[in-house]
Amino acid sequence: MQVWCDSRNIPKPQHPANVFDKVLTNDANQSLYQDGDLIFENKINIGISGKITDIDSQNLLREKIGLIEWLVLEFTDWKMIPIENLISECEGTGTKLAVKVTQIEDVQGIAFALEKGVDAIIINQEPPMIEAAEIAKAQRLALKENEPAKHEVFVDNLELEQCIISEIKNGGVGERFCIDLTTMLEFGEGLLIGSSASSLALVHGEVLASEFVPSRPFRVNAGAPHSYIMMADGKTKYISELTSGDEVLIVTSKGSKRTGIIGRLKIEKRPFLAIYWVNNYDRVSSIFLQQAETVRVVCQNGEVKSVTELSKGDGVLCHQSTHTRHIGNKVNITSKEI
Repeated sequence: MQVWCDSRNIPKPQHPANVFDKVLTNDANQSLYQDGDLIFENKINIGISGKITDIDSQNLLREKIGLIEWLVLEFTDWKMIPIENLISECEGTGTKLAVKVTQIEDVQGIAFALEKGVDAIIINQEPPMIEAAEIAKAQRLALKENEPAKHEVFVDNLELEQCIISEIKNGGVGERFCIDLTTMLEFGEGLLIGSSASSLALVHGEVLASEFVPSRPFRVNAGAPHSYIMMADGKTKYISELTSGDEVLIVTSKGSKRTGIIGRLKIEKRPFLAIYWVNNYDRVSSIFLQQAETVRVVCQNGEVKSVTELSKGDGVLCHQSTHTRHIGNKVNITSKEI
């Protein structure tokens, strides 16, 4: 984490503290300076400056993520939640966050927001603030040295792995969501769904007809509202957040994928089965699916099996992830969902 000395609208300090990596000024003759809303370094535009006062201003700045090197931010009332949101949005995009901090008690919170913290804090040259920044910077350095980064790439084909069911229980009665798509599903296709973002099971479409029920090849009986679902852009959403027009990821048993658009959600009270397994990271994962013969998951070797036929020891195909999710974005921090 960098620490910038805020010298905008004041003379540049003659002897800035050692903690400062850069000095931000309004003087175009200096290395790092602000001109209007633009941030320049050595005469090259490296970013923009903005103030977040509400959700609209946050969303406006979010549109710049991935297009610029630095977002230089100031906040009014709400700080931590918007900062966490933007940290997760910037993950893997190349855009870095620099945040103006005016209160000593905010230094630690902003330096470690969402565990990762921002890329730079901007402070005035005041001894108490400098001391707080020195402590936070040293702690961030120690954290970086002790925790090597994890990397995961969202590739053309997803890797699906077999997870062994450890327990199946009565899941009570709850709000069951059916996801009706504007496209037809083929045998072997479904959606990635689960209670934990680290392990999403491949839930099969209602492609198969039976003696009692016709097929609904546009539908996936997706289960409970708390579940995560993989979206077409690689992010996740809670099933309860889905709306008509959202794009979800359709996946085959071999991991190939395509986009499906939600036409409708059908929500009804139904009994659930709670299905548990241990994923490859030794975390207990689960999914709550309607207790019905027409609800199926994809198992080893592409076999499709009704949830009412599953037993302890059966294998279910799942997509594994080492990343935590924050508002659907992958974030390289520690978290546990059980």
